Amino acid sequence: MVQSAAWPEISPRVAELFRQGAEAALEPPVDWIEGLHRASLSGERMRPVAEDPVLVAAVRRANVANLRQWIAANVRNPGARVPANLGPEVLDTARDLVRRGLDQRALDSYRTGQSVAWRQWMEICFTLPADPDDLRALLDISSLSISTYIEDTIAAVSARMEAERAELTRGAHAERRATVSLLLEGAPISRTRAEAQLGYRLTGSHTAAIVWTTATSAPDRLEAAAEALMRSSGAAHRLTIVAGAAALWLWLPVGAVIAPEGDDPEVRVAIGRPGADVAGFRRSHLDAVATQRMLMRLTSPQRVARYSEIQLVALLTAEPAQTDEFLADTLGDLRHADAETRETVATYLREQCSMSRTAERLFTHRNTVLRRLARADKLLPQPLADNVLAVGAALEVLRWRG
Repeated sequence: MVQSAAWPEISPRVAELFRQGAEAALEPPVDWIEGLHRASLSGERMRPVAEDPVLVAAVRRANVANLRQWIAANVRNPGARVPANLGPEVLDTARDLVRRGLDQRALDSYRTGQSVAWRQWMEICFTLPADPDDLRALLDISSLSISTYIEDTIAAVSARMEAERAELTRGAHAERRATVSLLLEGAPISRTRAEAQLGYRLTGSHTAAIVWTTATSAPDRLEAAAEALMRSSGAAHRLTIVAGAAALWLWLPVGAVIAPEGDDPEVRVAIGRPGADVAGFRRSHLDAVATQRMLMRLTSPQRVARYSEIQLVALLTAEPAQTDEFLADTLGDLRHADAETRETVATYLREQCSMSRTAERLFTHRNTVLRRLARADKLLPQPLADNVLAVGAALEVLRWRG
């Protein structure tokens, strides 16, 4: 925490300028916020966070909460020391970081975000009606205010993380989490010992799932979704690992998971392929992780996804810039065509280019299918018949993409 014998006093004029600047920042532009998020998730230390969709969503919420608290405090009492932010968004993020095995170094995101916020704040300050002396004083107190606020928040959150870590190192939850980590890493732990610690048999079939939300954390909602998934799949029990305030890792001893319909729309489910024994336990979870990351990378609106459905799309979308280039080169103007035309082409390809089966599947007339396919050919860079595989793959990417 930044130490100061006494917080500096500022003149009424500088205080008024500070208030005007804070009021101007009450509704920051979207590009400001996105720049803050990009900076806070950059760097090698933040790679484990940036690769986890739940942690990315948590960091984004914490960024916005930190920014809004500092702005609001300076509207109310401009230039005064702003208390550390220990709101629910920040504390939930701290808990998630600890539960992923990360330490206080992940809080570097606050400092990298601080540099972006400072640049944006200076832009506001230079638009204010201030003479050079008042502007210098405003920038001096602003710099102290932002840096002190961030360091105070980091210190307070670090203390909470230590408390959370101490809690997690005690009891059955910590033991189960540690055992699962060893299994996923392929460490030499015996099956008998792992089963005793997990209370879950590692022989036979397993299907892994991740249940999560990017909304405000709601453990009861996640638990309800996990229970519904278990019941609909006919499983008698499940292994559940609390991966964070907004995510659960599940394993069900079944060869197929059936996702129930009509559940909480803000809770999402990624399902791995079924597998057998310890190798299947590990692989199915890695499948679910890959599925979750793809949904978040594409901002997909799909609530439930299986690795078997998205495996090709996951490979095609690993590099977003290359994905955009592939879609443009393959689909041309068909990307922006009406949904009926795109769906007709996709169904036609799924039905192995059978006109009659396509019309039957779409509940429409064969002539309607012909007209839509003719329209698609005009929009495509190459005729559909000459590029069937690539067009089918590109339309599948669009189906999952938000």
